[in-house]
Amino acid sequence: MKISARNQIRGRIVEVAKGATTAHVRIDIGGGAIITASITNEAVDELRLREGDDAYAVVKASDVMVAVD
Repeated sequence: MKISARNQIRGRIVEVAKGATTAHVRIDIGGGAIITASITNEAVDELRLREGDDAYAVVKASDVMVAVD
């Protein structure tokens, strides 16, 4: 697979939690960091995502917000 997005972060799926329509997929990218993606349950099924699988977090954003207390 080739993709144009440059922000591709490899990791291992540590949790797939399906809800009514949307799932949260948690990917351990090392160093104690976890990225959580919200995707459809249909996408989870089509990609056959399972805990322990290797996967990429692909980040495509037009804006990045920063906040402080």
